[in-house]
Amino acid sequence: MAMRPVYKSPAISKLTLRLLAINIVALAIVAGGILYLAQYQRGLMIERLDALQTEAEAFAAALGESAVPRDPILPQQIDTKRSQQVLRRLVPPIKLRARLFDPSGQLIADTRLLAVGGAEVRLKELPSPVMIGAIKQWLSQLSRWVDRGGRANLQRYIEYPDQTANHYLEVANALSGDKTASVQRLEHGGAILLAAAPVQRFKQVVGALLLTADTTGIDARVQSMRIQILLLSALAFLVTALLSTYLARSVARPIRWLAASADRVARDLGRAQEIPNLSARRDEIGELSVALRRMTETLWERIDAVEGFAADVAHELKNPLSSLRSAAETLQSIDDPHKRDRLFKILNDDIRRMDRLITDISAASRLDAELARGLTEPVQLQNMLSAMVEVYGARADLREVHLEFISELRKPVLVQGIESQLAQAFRNLLDNAISFSPDGGKVSISLDNRDEFAEILVEDEGPGLPLGSIDGVFKRFYSDRPAGEKFGDHSGLGLSIARQILEAHGGGVVASNRASRDNEKTTVSGACFVVRIPLAAG
Repeated sequence: MAMRPVYKSPAISKLTLRLLAINIVALAIVAGGILYLAQYQRGLMIERLDALQTEAEAFAAALGESAVPRDPILPQQIDTKRSQQVLRRLVPPIKLRARLFDPSGQLIADTRLLAVGGAEVRLKELPSPVMIGAIKQWLSQLSRWVDRGGRANLQRYIEYPDQTANHYLEVANALSGDKTASVQRLEHGGAILLAAAPVQRFKQVVGALLLTADTTGIDARVQSMRIQILLLSALAFLVTALLSTYLARSVARPIRWLAASADRVARDLGRAQEIPNLSARRDEIGELSVALRRMTETLWERIDAVEGFAADVAHELKNPLSSLRSAAETLQSIDDPHKRDRLFKILNDDIRRMDRLITDISAASRLDAELARGLTEPVQLQNMLSAMVEVYGARADLREVHLEFISELRKPVLVQGIESQLAQAFRNLLDNAISFSPDGGKVSISLDNRDEFAEILVEDEGPGLPLGSIDGVFKRFYSDRPAGEKFGDHSGLGLSIARQILEAHGGGVVASNRASRDNEKTTVSGACFVVRIPLAAG
């Protein structure tokens, strides 16, 4: 016999992993999409670039008014010293950088070069006085990496040692009288904004002003927002993971209990193991536990039925076997031919009874499987019952028993079922009615519709049913037979099989006695079996 695998629960259930994956992946997609903030960053860039262009035009106009001789007779050229003074006053050295080029394209002023020794001022961001945590540093690096990837298609900004107008397209355009602005990427991944405007005097271009500003402020704002979003996303991840784990445990744990309990029920032979009753949950898990408990109870009922059936079969077979053994033992010591003939007749009757028992027992044992495998179809009851009465008429005529089928319904009565099994049920009922009917009696079978059920009555004019055991006639091997019937003709399984078939079709059968009044006295005039089967849908 193969060993059953023992149910073992993993440390983390697959259901928990699936819930976590679904929820966290959804959050990761949202967080990843927000991480770029491309539209927001692009809006800030455009806004700052427009402002820088406006400042370039204003500073260029100021230079045209103050750094160029006002006398139209004098040469209209920019005074280098005067322009440097104007730029030093107008342009803040930290936020902006201004470079002035003459009409020949030579650099004549740069706000980053101070008067003191002509040294260049370089800006370097100082570390925060408060130590940034490792997580925040990592998030900042992640933000810079995202920015670097988004600026890969921008033109690279190159600053040459000896700068001329030819190095900057914006300056070249400004010397031609056009104003231009652009965004370029720096070598370390940052960005720089460039805006150029022509310096004019009396509509004559006397130079070009180039303003540049880095995007440190914009990047810092975007980075701060990204960090806040990522921190909130991390918190959301944590909450989601906890809630998903709780939800998975609330679902997986009772399912594990049910699986383990079902496995114990399968492995243990006794009934001590039970499926937990989780109906108080009032959810699908509770419904599953109720269904499993019902299934287990049904299995035990089937086991009890099989045990009872086996006991009844053993009991019924034991009687004819005992009779056979007794007759065989007696036969050895009897020489009288007449007595020996009687014993041989008893032996034949017992053998016939055993054959009938074995045949009916075999049919009863296969009934559940045949009902489970059979395909149901609409069955027309009028045709089936009328044909059955016609076939049984010849048999009934042997005892002068009259059979009749009664139905006033014009429309066909259809039920959903297995026609062969339904026919078997009604044959058993007719066999029972004919066997109890007296010679010259009548057996009627009538058909009607009642409350979405087909109702069939099988009535006879026999002695009726014992008052104390009317429902007992449906028990297996019921043996109350009519007087004078030859022993062994019936096994006592016919009515039991009929009820089992009808109940499998969603219907049932009940028995009662027919009553008649004679001289103000009520007497039993026969038995009546009422069959009800649900009508076919539609």
